[in-house]
Amino acid sequence: MSHPVSPPLSRPDRVPRVTLTDGGPMLVEGPVELETPDGEIVRSERPVVAVCTCRRSKRFPFCDTSHRRKVRQTRVRNEDDPASQDRMR
Repeated sequence: MSHPVSPPLSRPDRVPRVTLTDGGPMLVEGPVELETPDGEIVRSERPVVAVCTCRRSKRFPFCDTSHRRKVRQTRVRNEDDPASQDRMR
């Protein structure tokens, strides 16, 4: 399937900046055009674009923060709280 390709974005007044984050997305100064592995061209006009590097995003190639791990909080036993002590017995 062929996708129409718009002319490349160019801003000769600046060098594009890409910021690599530890464990998260790649931040790219926009606007940008991205080519996905299947050849589709997607475009974003945002000033900074978060590009998914983990491939968990439902909005791939854009990040939707799916890389964040959900941490389940456990209750801490409060020895001064009688109700807490009853639950722990």
